[in-house]
Parts: sequence; C-alpha cells; structure tokens
Amino acid sequence: MSLIIAGTLRVPPQNLEALRPHMIAMMTASRAEEGCIAYGYAEDVAEAALLHIFEVWRDQACLDAHFKTDHLARWREAWPPLGVSDRRLIAYEVASERPL
Repeated sequence: MSLIIAGTLRVPPQNLEALRPHMIAMMTASRAEEGCIAYGYAEDVAEAALLHIFEVWRDQACLDAHFKTDHLARWREAWPPLGVSDRRLIAYEVASERPL
C-alpha cells in the first residue's frame, strides 16, 4: 500500500526566494531516496507564499526512513529563521489507483 502525503506550509512572502534553495535541496535529495515515487512543492496561485506539498512513498517503511535523513533535518533547521509556519500534512493510504 503506497502513501500520499499532501498538505501546505506558509512562509512570509518576503522570505519565499530565500526558502527556494532549501526546497530544491530537500526535493532533490528526497526524490533520490529508496521508495520515493514523487516529491514536490507548488506555490498557490491565489495566495502568496502558501506552498503545497505533495509526496508519494512506496510504503510506510520508506517514509519512516525519510524521517531519519540528514536532508530532512537540514530542511527543518531552515524554517525558523525564514518564518516557516502552519505546516499541515496529511498521510493517505492508497490501496489502488487508476488513471482519470
């Protein structure tokens, strides 16, 4: 059963460009992890500096390993000085999928 992680986080608009290199580093390292099927960020088109997060992991074990990585620790260390807030993520267990 794969897992989808979806949610949002906020950053003050004036800090978005400073956060971007950290997002790229996190995304690049996460995509290289065993069991990472998709990992990305997207800026909300209607609300400045609201970022959408979307991840797909093969299974819980891969997600658990992700939580222990150095790049995740570095990513979270970047948050306080840049004012990252309101992180809201939800995990969805996916039993099947089909194209629309």
